Amino acid sequence: MQRLISPSTRRLRVASVAACGGVAAAAAAFTAQHPASTQARKHASDGADLDADGVSASVYGALINRKVNACPMAVRVAWHASGTYDDETGDGGSDGATMRYEPERSDPANAGLFIIHDLLLRVKVAYGNVLSFADLWTLAGCKAVEWMGGPRIDFRFGRSDAQREADTTVPPNGLLPDASKGAAHLREVFGRMGFDDRDIVALSGAHTTGRCHKVRSGYDGPWTRSPLRFDNEYFRNLMDLEWKVREWDGPLQYTDVATETLTMLPTDMALRTDAKFAPIAREYADDQAAFFRDFASAFGRLVSKGCPEQCQPAAAPLKACARSKASAEMRELAMHGSLEHIKKVVSDAGGPAAVDVNSYDTDSGRTAMHKAAFWGHAHVIEYLTATCMAKVSPVDFAGDTPLHDAARFGHAAIVRKLLAVGCDCGVKNKQGKDALEIARDQGKDEIVEILTDHMRNELAVCAKARRDSFLLGGAPATIRKLA
Repeated sequence: MQRLISPSTRRLRVASVAACGGVAAAAAAFTAQHPASTQARKHASDGADLDADGVSASVYGALINRKVNACPMAVRVAWHASGTYDDETGDGGSDGATMRYEPERSDPANAGLFIIHDLLLRVKVAYGNVLSFADLWTLAGCKAVEWMGGPRIDFRFGRSDAQREADTTVPPNGLLPDASKGAAHLREVFGRMGFDDRDIVALSGAHTTGRCHKVRSGYDGPWTRSPLRFDNEYFRNLMDLEWKVREWDGPLQYTDVATETLTMLPTDMALRTDAKFAPIAREYADDQAAFFRDFASAFGRLVSKGCPEQCQPAAAPLKACARSKASAEMRELAMHGSLEHIKKVVSDAGGPAAVDVNSYDTDSGRTAMHKAAFWGHAHVIEYLTATCMAKVSPVDFAGDTPLHDAARFGHAAIVRKLLAVGCDCGVKNKQGKDALEIARDQGKDEIVEILTDHMRNELAVCAKARRDSFLLGGAPATIRKLA
């Protein structure tokens, strides 16, 4: 494959970088107030020290509020921050957040994107050095896809920020796709990052949100009629509508014949006309689930290219097996308390043994038991434990068991059921609290009474067993004192 630029000019080594304007100046002030390591990079947390839900909530408030919905541009920031990666040299990518520095900062392809940097700066300031700009920008892009109705992206923390005071490797201009070109150019740019034809088409589907702005890219107009919704309309429009060259005073682009209100760029049209791209685009136009699956996979890999191992998304098959699909559907139905439909899913799959009742969401570790307990669906808990033989004390990302969730919200019937089937009420979550402590914190007096009585009775039973064992000549059992 012919390289986009010569290897000798692939990267520029910048001895020192002066911050200039907007977020760069603010970032400089932040760095002064939060001294970084003297090393070239200060690695951020791998997520263990971060309240991931809290960070996501803060990002949501920054991107979506009464002033603005900036989700489409947030996706573009994550894309452009990551799209400089070179699979051959290992240079580039989102790690380092080098978009803050020249020459990447002034790359024409990044025009206007610093609005997102400024919007997200308050989140960075709130979390300090434990959250890198590199993680923040890529997380925002991944969550923006989801918040607009798209698929969930497997995102992992652990990127680092290049420091101003150190020698910093910054990508040169010209590494991102040029919308004025065609299929060969797309394969060259994406191929440099290690992507194949299917990835190229899937990632191009990000054009299903947002629009072109003449003052930034030179192009004008939206690709879809719902630019704040992430779906497969981009592909439906591309493949099903009739297009013509737009007559205007800007660069070559296309408009729909019927209304002359929609836009396609030369690189978009390449997906329709190229013999290998077109069948994939057609598939996505006909099957939104296939597009979502492939986009989630490709985008998750894009934002982690060149990043530490802990940032890499979990490997997953492109198509879930029937067992996985049934298990995921059961988890969703458990959250809604839809026992009739849960039974049908289990029956259609071939019975309880054909469904993984203990399966969990990969991003949260939450099982059907967690979801039913959280929302107070005692009848579902009864079915999962009595019929499906579900584990009763699985632990999620926060260290919570179903008993923690039931205690937190005062679901007395579920607490009693879980205790009856032998759940471990002594499990402590990542905050160091068991279900009894959670109930006390939440002011759930009935739950406190239930758990206290249970522990007292369990202690009495254990004490009796020890006495009986001693009287029969056996060695007495050791009993752990309960607080």
